[in-house]
Amino acid sequence: MGLSAAFFDLDKTVIAKSSALAFGRPFYRDGLISRRDVVKSAYAQLMFRLGGGGDEQAMARTRDYLAALCKGWKVEQVQQIVAETLNDLINPYVYAEAAALIAEHQAAGRDVVLVSASGDEMVRPIGALLGITDIIATRMAIVDGRYSGEVEFYSAGPAKVVGVRKLAAERGYDLTDCFAYSDSSSDLPLLESVGHPSAVNPDRALRRVALERSWPVLEFRNPVPLGRRLRDRPAVPVAAAALGVGVGVAIGFALYGRHRRLRATVS
Repeated sequence: MGLSAAFFDLDKTVIAKSSALAFGRPFYRDGLISRRDVVKSAYAQLMFRLGGGGDEQAMARTRDYLAALCKGWKVEQVQQIVAETLNDLINPYVYAEAAALIAEHQAAGRDVVLVSASGDEMVRPIGALLGITDIIATRMAIVDGRYSGEVEFYSAGPAKVVGVRKLAAERGYDLTDCFAYSDSSSDLPLLESVGHPSAVNPDRALRRVALERSWPVLEFRNPVPLGRRLRDRPAVPVAAAALGVGVGVAIGFALYGRHRRLRATVS
């Protein structure tokens, strides 16, 4: 347990896609959702992001829709689908810059925490992929091994701060010494709750706030499969990451380019 923590949003901050939508195809394949559900979920996600996601009514609608959609699903089936498809659907989309920054915080003795609106059953395995065990995610109520249609904790907007403060109280973190990273203006409460906030690939509203408050703005552009990275490379300093350069970024770009060339050769 570290003396402080770094809190990372997941979608478009650590991975270059929506974690919830990434599993849409296998959920459809296994009969959990219909084609209409796939389209409706993608549209809801798009509207949420375009609107900044900060509107309480929008968050409530999204929460209720997800609860109704998942009602009756077997938890074990969801966990199995995630485990079987994680390597193909998530691993290739982890930002090299994010992985380097996570490793830097861990090397500095800080706890790293993923904070996501996606379900715990999806976020926890992604965390394990990244060497992260601390998760704050949406939790659905479960009755007899199935989702009941109720949401115990919806980890979005201000609710993320509730989870962060609860963990900080348990661990003894001073939040003024902690870090937070997100791409969305819906996470302004999360960013404002720590002493060291950073905007990552920010939407327009968050970029404006970050510039007004002189927060670092990080640009992560190189998703690279974890297995193809150099495991013993030096960590990228936060200052270098903020500038969009540094050893980790260069290595990630080189490895990603080599990966694509190899795929082109095989094809």
